[in-house]
Amino acid sequence: MAILAVNAGSSSLKFSIYPIAEGQVLPNVLTGNIEGLEPGGAPVLGWTFQGKQLQRQLPLTGGDPFEQALHSLGELLTSEAAIPKIDAIAHRVVHGGKDFSASVLVTPEVLACLTLKISLAPLHQPNNLQGIRAFQKAFPSLPQVACFDTAFHSTMAEVDYTFALPTSLTALGVRRYGFHGLSYQYVMGVLQKRSAQGNGRVLMAHLGNGASLCAAREGRSCATTMGFSALDGLVMGTRCGTLDPGVMLYLLEQGWDHAQLQTLLYKQSGLLGVSGISADMRRLRADDSADAKRAIDLFTHRVVRESGALVATMGGLDVLGFSGGIGEHDVVLRAELGQRLSWLGVKIDSELNQQATGNEVMAIHQPDSLVEVWVVPTDEGFVAAQDASRLI
Repeated sequence: MAILAVNAGSSSLKFSIYPIAEGQVLPNVLTGNIEGLEPGGAPVLGWTFQGKQLQRQLPLTGGDPFEQALHSLGELLTSEAAIPKIDAIAHRVVHGGKDFSASVLVTPEVLACLTLKISLAPLHQPNNLQGIRAFQKAFPSLPQVACFDTAFHSTMAEVDYTFALPTSLTALGVRRYGFHGLSYQYVMGVLQKRSAQGNGRVLMAHLGNGASLCAAREGRSCATTMGFSALDGLVMGTRCGTLDPGVMLYLLEQGWDHAQLQTLLYKQSGLLGVSGISADMRRLRADDSADAKRAIDLFTHRVVRESGALVATMGGLDVLGFSGGIGEHDVVLRAELGQRLSWLGVKIDSELNQQATGNEVMAIHQPDSLVEVWVVPTDEGFVAAQDASRLI
């Protein structure tokens, strides 16, 4: 058996194949990405298999670029005998709302319910669902499984997920959900295996273009920085993070409409908005301008501030884990966060920190650090494959 885990975006499709042996999901044997799927784009299929990185320009047929991409993917999956036969497809779906607290087999009823949640994650949900429908059409004989970024946080207590709004709104599902759950579930599993304190008070930092923190005890999420939508919490690449709702009321009074507000919050804010330069932390690190520094400083400050809040909910800290593109690769950020959280007993070893480049799981704390610090390259597809394997 093998599971194909996919993550459909607006212009790209990421995929990985995870073999299953004796009921256990094994590390992926093939990973890839199809880019250029936007209208008028030039689709390119790239993949890594048996240590080789390969690439293929996809033909432009004038039809649906996503359908063409899946046709090419299907050809790839059957091109070599060494590629495992696929038994199910696991889809990352950002928002399960109050209806889904665990992965599910996709049925027409499930798809209809998820469609109603598009407004909760307008940047991600439509693409996730488009991916499911396209795969159903391209691979009609294979089970499709929806795996939710919100599911890991279903263990939060009511006091952690409730907004101070009328109960009539809470009953409609207006509450904190949390995201990056597939990543946190993977990181939590690694820490429980590798860290002596992995079942204690753990703070996980998924830092990338989307960024959040998660507090966990005994392997279960108890608080997180993202909320009803993926806008809340930390500064992100193009998203604003926590914002006084009065700002939105003010902009409405100034004549802004829904489309303008949505574009502002999701696409024009965050590192890009503050710096005016880029949403990419690597680009900002290479820029010595005051604007770039201001954006980096704000990003770092908000991680520190929210870390303190989540540590307070746990009553202390035993393990700090970094993941995501920035968390796994930004040595400077990890060092600065370690220094600013030193009051908790965090002591990062500078040499180990330099060596941690996101290629492997590494502990980067000093021997006398009261808090273990780990860099864990995340693998959301592995978690999705595990869930799909259990369901089928």
